[in-house]
Amino acid sequence: MTQQLAYIHSDAKIAANVEIEPFAMIHADVEIGEGTWIGSHAVINAGARIGKNCRIFSGAVISSTPQDLKYNNEYTLTIIGDNTIVREYATISRGTEEHWKTVVGSGCLIMAYAHVAHDCRVGNNCIIGNNVQMAGHVHVDDWAIVSAMSAVHQFVKIGAHSFVSGASLVRKDVPPFTKAAREPISYAGINSVGLRRRGYSNEKIIEIQNIYRYIYMRGLNNAEALQKIELELPPSNERDEVVNFVRTSERGIMKSPFQTYGSGESESQS
Repeated sequence: MTQQLAYIHSDAKIAANVEIEPFAMIHADVEIGEGTWIGSHAVINAGARIGKNCRIFSGAVISSTPQDLKYNNEYTLTIIGDNTIVREYATISRGTEEHWKTVVGSGCLIMAYAHVAHDCRVGNNCIIGNNVQMAGHVHVDDWAIVSAMSAVHQFVKIGAHSFVSGASLVRKDVPPFTKAAREPISYAGINSVGLRRRGYSNEKIIEIQNIYRYIYMRGLNNAEALQKIELELPPSNERDEVVNFVRTSERGIMKSPFQTYGSGESESQS
């Protein structure tokens, strides 16, 4: 471990080859894995569990107390997986008694000024763009990308391999494999570029497109669409993932661009 002019609490557990730049602050009850680099003026608060080979840039604040008035100083954690990058001035709050931890997976990139609030779950290999603001209890599944300046409402779920366009207001759940855009947030097709980059075949991409035609292009409600998908399309991991996501959505999924949100669907009701 290298350190010059950094504050490191004696109770912090720091692996031998961690590099900590000047003026960083590492508080008690912190664990940092091998090969991780902590930039100047980064603050790592109590409850942080940072994996191996991470890079935490200047001014980032990890495991700050939640911005939730219900928080009563209960013991909670912030868990960050291996090989994750947290850029300048990003903030990640620790959990509350609702889930007891905030989790960011392995291989993620949390860009500058982004905020990941209490009890969020960010999967592996996700990208959270510059200045993205995530409210509490948001779930982002593996390989999802949330582009810069987007705001994500509390309890929203963003499915695996999905892509949310920049400056989006994400009030509804975003199903897996899709692109989300427009205002209000709506279906903008399959994330075919991302899927090809991750090795999905053209046949598999066409299969996923066919699934979403039932949901977004045929004028069916969700229950009708899911019933027809299960009756008319062959079983596959992707089909089952989409069906399960839509069926278990609590906030409701984003609409088709050809649909409109009801006048009663305000942010608090959506």
